[in-house]
Amino acid sequence: MITSVAVSESATTSTDTSLASRIADLEAQVAALTKERDQLRASHERLRVELEMLKRRIFVAKAERVDTTQLEIEFAEKLRQLDTLAGTLSIPATDSSPDEDDDEKRKKGKKTPTGRRNLKRLALEEERIEISDPLYEELVEKGLAKRIDFDESCKLAYKRGGLRRLVIARVKYQITDTKGDTSVDSAPMPLVAFPRSLAAPSLLAHVLMAKYGMGMPLFRLEDQFARDGCPIDRGTMCRWVEDAGATCGATVVHAMRNEALASSFCIATDATGVLVQPIRTHEKVRRACKRGHYFVLVADSGHVLFEYTAKETSDAVSRIFAGYSGYLQADAKSVYDVLYRGPPDADDDGPCIEVACWAHLRRKFFEAAFTKSAVAREGLARIGRIFELDASLQEKPPVEIKRLRDVHLRPHVDAFFAWADAEYEKIRDVRGLLRSAFGYAVRNKEALRRFLDDGRLVLDNNRSERALRGAIAIGRKAWLFVGSDDHGQSAAHLFTLVASCRLHGVDPETYLRDLFRVLAHWPKDRYLELAPKYWLATRARLDAGELARDVGPLTVPPATVEEQAAANGAG
Repeated sequence: MITSVAVSESATTSTDTSLASRIADLEAQVAALTKERDQLRASHERLRVELEMLKRRIFVAKAERVDTTQLEIEFAEKLRQLDTLAGTLSIPATDSSPDEDDDEKRKKGKKTPTGRRNLKRLALEEERIEISDPLYEELVEKGLAKRIDFDESCKLAYKRGGLRRLVIARVKYQITDTKGDTSVDSAPMPLVAFPRSLAAPSLLAHVLMAKYGMGMPLFRLEDQFARDGCPIDRGTMCRWVEDAGATCGATVVHAMRNEALASSFCIATDATGVLVQPIRTHEKVRRACKRGHYFVLVADSGHVLFEYTAKETSDAVSRIFAGYSGYLQADAKSVYDVLYRGPPDADDDGPCIEVACWAHLRRKFFEAAFTKSAVAREGLARIGRIFELDASLQEKPPVEIKRLRDVHLRPHVDAFFAWADAEYEKIRDVRGLLRSAFGYAVRNKEALRRFLDDGRLVLDNNRSERALRGAIAIGRKAWLFVGSDDHGQSAAHLFTLVASCRLHGVDPETYLRDLFRVLAHWPKDRYLELAPKYWLATRARLDAGELARDVGPLTVPPATVEEQAAANGAG
């Protein structure tokens, strides 16, 4: 009996152990499945957010529009504490009261109606059409009425055909020598920038402005010229464009680049891709376009330079910025690290000081706000307050900007990064847009704080992005690709001149026409005088009558004292 009970207890114990083991296995499976389910849910949520972002980028405006009023209401207490910390709670943004500011904005925003535009104030060629009444004209002939005036009104009209034929008539001379023999000779051909080109400077400037200033591909220009009654093959225009770009690159753009790299305080840079047409070979095989890259360099407020590279690498970046040492404002791409920290085997730092872009950081938090995260919205509110305060200081001189930033803006920046460090520790193991935003802030903390070092530095890198958008991003939707690496480099030189003209308020087409007119006559050591930055001053010293002619002699004015001093210093 006792043996039977013992066997029964042993069996029960064995069963309990087996059951417990089974339960543990099931619990482990449940835990594993629960973890896998949570991972799939998180992955699904990330994909859903990415899909929403892609839809917004494709179908909605890309501008980062945030309801700042809602953020002010949601984080009113937090922003009030930050303003108190920075001493800006009771400081108005301007000297005037809010009511006065609102009234001033309202006055500026609403234009006073002026009625129909007076077209006689515009510098347009006038064509006059007189309308008479037959009945009154009969009375005028009979002496029963007379004309006293005209009742005039204007309309805008258009006349097709801007092309004209430029006849270069060189005088032929019959010369009789002392022996009585006669010979015939002609006046020498004047110097021109492109001796064998069919295009005069004015036509070449028009083609370049249409393509590189307005994004019009050459086949559309070919069609336009054909409709105007003078067909010009697109292959011919392509050769014009390449020659003009190479010539400008070796002369004026080269001088601009040397000055920018030698004397700039801060260069803002960015890059974008472009398709490059494959080179044709004897093999009749269709090949895909390869990818090239355009870099833009905005050197202070002096020059806008474009550089083409076949690849976006650290070596390419080192070549582009060779000889430059100073502040460099760019995004956080790793290709720029060689400029900040030097090559991997080097002990010293690179030649440039990194300045990060707060607009890139704000974009990260803007995208993270798609997840309905209150923390991301708080980040937007904090960054928005930093932009708002900095914008209120921009009318002041750099020394005063530096002082006011230290007093009022630095506490906001310190509080932001202290908050970012704490929040990043909470979510650093959770994949998603929020971790990406805080990771970007924490990793680039020192570069993001760099704008506090000098009043001439700015918060964002938007000026270089605007330059790329206006020259490359909009144009490539029409012309699609560049013909080769050489064409890409020539185009970069022309983009440089057009963008620099716009920076200094110079009409690009007029500038290019004048540049091609004077370039053949200009001394090689004074090409910098022809840069858009200095062109208005240079043009004022030229003879207006000589400059107005597409071809002919040109008097080059002597260099000024400042230009001679600069040339001697460079030498």
